[in-house]
Formats: sequence, C-alpha cells, structure tokens
Amino acid sequence: MIKVLAINGSYREDGFTDQTVEALAQALVVAGAEIDVIYLRTYPIEFCLNCRACTQQPGAAPVECIHHDGMRELINKIEQADCYILAAPTNMGSVTAIFKRFMERLVVYAYWPWDMNGPQYRKAQAPKKKAILVSSFAAPGILGRWFFGTNKQLKMTAKVIGAEIVGTLFTGMIAKERHPKLPEGMRSKIKALAGKLVC
Repeated sequence: MIKVLAINGSYREDGFTDQTVEALAQALVVAGAEIDVIYLRTYPIEFCLNCRACTQQPGAAPVECIHHDGMRELINKIEQADCYILAAPTNMGSVTAIFKRFMERLVVYAYWPWDMNGPQYRKAQAPKKKAILVSSFAAPGILGRWFFGTNKQLKMTAKVIGAEIVGTLFTGMIAKERHPKLPEGMRSKIKALAGKLVC
C-alpha cells in the first residue's frame, strides 16, 4: 500500500487548506493509499537555532537535530512515506510562519561543512518521490503563483526532501467569505491529482 504524508501548514481549522487536504486524503483512500495528515499548528516543533550541527556529517540520510522534539518523528515519517502533499495558505505573500519553521528544520537534509560556501542536499541523487503542492490566495490564482513566495517555498521544500512535483493546486479569490467552502467543481481536479500520486 502506498503511504502518503500530508503536511498542512494552515492556521485555520476547517479553512480552505484543511478542506482541500481532506478532500485529497479522501480521494487517496478511495484509490487504495494510506494517508497520514500532519497539522503543523498542533505539532511540537522548535525553531531552528542555525547552529548547523546537523549539517557537518556527510551522507544521504538526514542527521538528527540537537532539539529533542516532534521533528524527529516527522523526519521519520518523511523518510517512510512514498509521496507527499505539501500544503500552506499564503500569509503576507508567503507560506505561514509555522510552515516556514518546519522548512528551516529541514536543514538536517543538507550537508554543509563550515568550509563550503553553500549546502549540498542529501537527497539530490536519491530516487525521487512524488509530491503535490497545495495553496490558496486572496488574489486571483495566476497572480498568486507568480507574485507571491508560497509556490517557490513549497517547491523548495519538495526539493530538499527529495520529491518531484507531479501536480499543483493553487486556488485564488478565497478571501471574500469568512468561511469559504471548497467548490464542488474542484473535486474532479483533486481526484485527478490524487491519481498522480498513486499511479
């Protein structure tokens, strides 16, 4: 059975991002996949200290951080998963702060000794896993893709953990209602995206 890990960086319970991830999860279960959804808003992750202790050891496997928190378990889940859903709404032109905190802790996937100018990603040569990116914007979707940093940061997250992006779902104009609901018309696209992960 294919294991899918969804990492949701939304603050709002049952908001648009939650609804989208839930719909993807339901479609994946119907397709025969096993899914684990992580809500970063309730997950115990400390801030990266930028000490780079985890980046000094070579090798393809992520190195343990000096923090003893939930990130260790989450790295294990990332390693064990076959594919991913990476989701975050756009706040102030970027992913949410909780998703950014998670991103920074992914430095364990970098080899970066002190005498090197920049990091080498440990998963660069590994077989690629699949990922779907999910986000939403107050602006029209096409503007959100090109003029905000959310798309770029979700792509960077996929790259660092060794994933190839096989689909994206960026929804615009969602800020006109206090409690927006996932349009029924999106469900066919969601089903198609789910199929790209399990095919």
